[in-house]
Amino acid sequence: MAYSNEDVLNKATEVAKSLEELEEVQTFKALKARLDQNQKVKDKISAIKQLQKQAVNLQAYGKTNAVKALDVEIDQIQAEIDQLPIVEEFKSNQVVVNDILKQMIASIDHQVNRVPE
Repeated sequence: MAYSNEDVLNKATEVAKSLEELEEVQTFKALKARLDQNQKVKDKISAIKQLQKQAVNLQAYGKTNAVKALDVEIDQIQAEIDQLPIVEEFKSNQVVVNDILKQMIASIDHQVNRVPE
């Protein structure tokens, strides 16, 4: 049986909706929403962005030592963010969701590239 592009795209939409209903994806979305609303994370990200802007300006003036110092400060703030329980939980769940997507892509790749007998 031959399928049209539209048939395949419709099926892809169905699969996407099914994925969205997985517990792991629901958890991922809930964690992302909590993370997006976390003021502590927002403040730290804002601080990083400010430091990055300063680093760009200093780099334009050839102030490499000052840029290195800002890079260290940025790395410290990023480490603080990464240690927050909500961030750790989000990253862990993100790995699970990415694995599901990789498995799905590998399955599609296998079907598309298999040689008929």
